[in-house]
Amino acid sequence: MADRGLDHRSRPVVVVTGMGVLTSLGEGIEDNWTRLTAGQSGIRRITRFPLRAMKTTIAGTIDFIPMEQFNAPALIEEIGARTAEEALGAAGIGRKGDFPGPLFLAIPPIEIDWGVRRALVRAAGGGTTYADLLRAAGNGGFRACYERHLFGAIAEAYAVRFGTKGAPITTTTACASGATAIQLGAEAIRRGETSAALCIGAEASVTEETLIRFSLLSALSTHNDPPEKASRPFSKDRDGFVMAEGAATLVLESLAHARARGARILGVVAGCGEKGDSFHRTRTSPDGKPMIDCMAAAIADAGLTPDQVDYLNAHGTSTPENDKMEWLAIEAVFGDRAPRLPVSSNKSMIGHTVSAAGAIEAVFSFLTMLRGRIPPTVNYDLPDPAIPIDCVPNVARDALVRHTLSNSFGFGGQNVSLLLSAPP
Repeated sequence: MADRGLDHRSRPVVVVTGMGVLTSLGEGIEDNWTRLTAGQSGIRRITRFPLRAMKTTIAGTIDFIPMEQFNAPALIEEIGARTAEEALGAAGIGRKGDFPGPLFLAIPPIEIDWGVRRALVRAAGGGTTYADLLRAAGNGGFRACYERHLFGAIAEAYAVRFGTKGAPITTTTACASGATAIQLGAEAIRRGETSAALCIGAEASVTEETLIRFSLLSALSTHNDPPEKASRPFSKDRDGFVMAEGAATLVLESLAHARARGARILGVVAGCGEKGDSFHRTRTSPDGKPMIDCMAAAIADAGLTPDQVDYLNAHGTSTPENDKMEWLAIEAVFGDRAPRLPVSSNKSMIGHTVSAAGAIEAVFSFLTMLRGRIPPTVNYDLPDPAIPIDCVPNVARDALVRHTLSNSFGFGGQNVSLLLSAPP
């Protein structure tokens, strides 16, 4: 059993000792933080496939990673690994290739890219029946493709590369996935099952099929020109989210374990709240109760009250319904204080990184507390009178932040909130 630190329930205190991040703004903590707090945008025109008659032509793509040919699982694995290397280097834990704890990985569902499907049809001589495709796939030429697209393959590759312990866990809980990975790691440490956990969230799903699917849901912004103005959380003229790619890694440890090895503590995962919502496959329950309960649970789990939360890193997707419902939930939890609570959305600059969002935004939340600066919500040019929010509009704000609530509210009602605190 892991050593125990002290908190309000005499359970192990879970701390962060290493972080890494990669988004459409760039690679690494310093590059991202400089551009994020400067209010810069990573949203750009999509160039990796023909856009034809698509209504949405922009995304927060990561095109600065060298690849001979785009392949979503390969890019997911690469960017996740790069953030893990940065986080492990900062934490200085274990030995290279020998991490002393389990892996919790958040990624999207893995699907075969259209390019591979077209190649399979060509190999079948143009045949498209099940028998044609099965015969073509079984000729041995697609074995590498098959192995690449296995859902657990990325976690297995990380487990070998970083030497994590036990069976690697891969989770997909829609837009809450990254936060879920952190929650799973924190809970494993709290239960005394391990003294350390490696939590990674990675997303690289800007593909033709994904773009079409979200467009059919009317979820994406069609404000294509200029791209950097498309994501407008909480603004009255918001019209949808902007798909994006990115990854982040956090090294979690028990406080006792981190102190015993003299590690620098970057922050505390103080509370986790989770609430399922079976109301609709994509829409949020109109009473906002799942969001409200999720946020309240995270605050209570940390042994805090709403008045002690200094900043809220919003889910803030820039869709008309999500932003409205999140604000109503914030009002319900924080009461009269809600309009004065700083609430900003990183997605206004990096877009919505879906499976990685919770992990990326956790990293940015810890940086906010470490460096005393709240990132802005950019493109806030037309306030919505129905949402009287302090969204830190357009310009970063210096502030002392001790406790941050970070929200991740996913399709299908998969909601996770994390209460993150400054180093003890």
